[in-house]
Amino acid sequence: MNARPPDQLAIAVAQLDPTVGDVGGNAEKIRRARAQAAAEGADLVVFPELFLAGYPPEDLVLKPAFQAACRAAVEQLARETGAGGPALLVGTPWLEDGRLYNAVALLEAGRIAALRFKVNLPNYGVFDERRIFAAGPVPGPVAFRGVRLGLPICEDIWTDWGDYENVVECLTETGAELLLVANGSPYRHGVGDLRLNVMVPRVRESGLPLIYVNQVGGQDELVFDGASLALNADCSLAFQLGAFEEEVVTTRWRRLAAGWRCEEGPKRAAPDSDEADYTACMLGLRDYVAKNGFPGVVLGLSGGIDSALCATIAVDALGPQRVRCIMMPYRFTAKESLDAAAACARALGVRYDVVPIAAAVEGLEAVLKPVFAGLSRDVTEENLQARVRGTILMAVSNKFNLMLVTTGNKSEMSVGYATLYGDMNGGFNPVKDLYKTEVFRLARLRNRWKPPGALGPDGTVIPDAIITRAPTAELRENQKDEDSLPPYAVLDRILERLVEREESVAEIVAAGFDREVVARVERMLNMAEYKRRQAAPGVKVTLKNFGRDRRYPITNRFRDTGSSVPASDTERVKQRPVRSEVLDF
Repeated sequence: MNARPPDQLAIAVAQLDPTVGDVGGNAEKIRRARAQAAAEGADLVVFPELFLAGYPPEDLVLKPAFQAACRAAVEQLARETGAGGPALLVGTPWLEDGRLYNAVALLEAGRIAALRFKVNLPNYGVFDERRIFAAGPVPGPVAFRGVRLGLPICEDIWTDWGDYENVVECLTETGAELLLVANGSPYRHGVGDLRLNVMVPRVRESGLPLIYVNQVGGQDELVFDGASLALNADCSLAFQLGAFEEEVVTTRWRRLAAGWRCEEGPKRAAPDSDEADYTACMLGLRDYVAKNGFPGVVLGLSGGIDSALCATIAVDALGPQRVRCIMMPYRFTAKESLDAAAACARALGVRYDVVPIAAAVEGLEAVLKPVFAGLSRDVTEENLQARVRGTILMAVSNKFNLMLVTTGNKSEMSVGYATLYGDMNGGFNPVKDLYKTEVFRLARLRNRWKPPGALGPDGTVIPDAIITRAPTAELRENQKDEDSLPPYAVLDRILERLVEREESVAEIVAAGFDREVVARVERMLNMAEYKRRQAAPGVKVTLKNFGRDRRYPITNRFRDTGSSVPASDTERVKQRPVRSEVLDF
């Protein structure tokens, strides 16, 4: 055990990227972090919430064999502290007396010196811990080398609403001197300010400094941004770690007359909102590919903005040698699309193949001609093109073991402007939670800036011709997205109010939007739920993404008419969508 004076404490913050289910691999990360912290003279290494299991483990954590593996790893790590050096504060699931807890374990001197269980279990948005874990008792502090540590876990510092227990108040009243908070807090717009708005009141109320340790990395749809930090007792910033990067940093604290204060720690600048969104998309794709064992990815490069941004994100995440792009022209594909896609592929340095689809499309039309006899051409024939392209991309994915990246943005997914088993084919979508206007904005951003850790080239990678061109699916002559959709600048503002804010049609109209347009967008949003259920997962960056956050029934007769009076049976019949909105698969 270190012989440091009781008025000094060196705390290493391990902001690391675990993999859900990889108990052995996560334990090795703990060991490497401990070795680094020992070399820096740390007394204690603090890890994020449920780090040993990976977060969020979802129903995997209910599996007895997994619970046993986590417990065995904790016990082994505890034994390894017996030879001295830094203690460990490790997040882990813990089964005790038949109840499963979200726990932190203090490992010191060869044993499990203390356990503390999460009290306030979140049950909103992406979180559903109440169906998995039991709530722990309100804890007291833990004695560690002459210091009384309070160990709330993530939601335990959120005390301003619901039926939550005030864990920080209890810790303060029972003598805690320093709060160490293990977290699994995913990224979304504005989350940094939200966290500060939670932490500052806890520090003011308690008069105690607070260390906030967050994980980093991608787990399915979620991306964790790290950005671990601490506040001194006067609410001044004690330290700030970087966003979206792994770090093990030893911070140094001293007990003064007024309490503990950080004397040494980094203060890294936070990225702005658009930079953070782009980096989240890049990291989410990188970890999804790496943690699922794919050697690389393939995607269709159409000459449009969505596929260009996805290709750029993929190259930044994986490097150009692991990205393959395919252009699949048909008779409606404009020369400017061919030129733009080729220019983008050259700028990114990826392998680029051109695979014409006329023979496949016309072959399918010939096969279907007897079945469709006497019927006019419509969206059915347009969707054949998308499905041929989807099949070609899936074949390349299968043959070369490359994960297929799908490229539909949130605007398209909201209103069903996508083809099932066609352009919706794919294993992961890095722009799924970006509205179309955000896609354009991030494309412009990437041409003048590259995120730290990106593996793509510097400078302009998305040709200006792609950014300035009117969006088009090119499934018929002279087609433009806005032939059938409101302008994206309008559509996205309406969708943000419908999806993120859950505003009514009446509220949106009162804000200045056209009633007919709002009602139509609301109807398309509801009718496209069946498509979204079959869509690939994608990075979450907004308040409410489709899937984890916003879970609406597919079969759903409710329509917001803009009136507080429920519709009559006759009115409901009138509100039923037309055929093309129901059957445009």
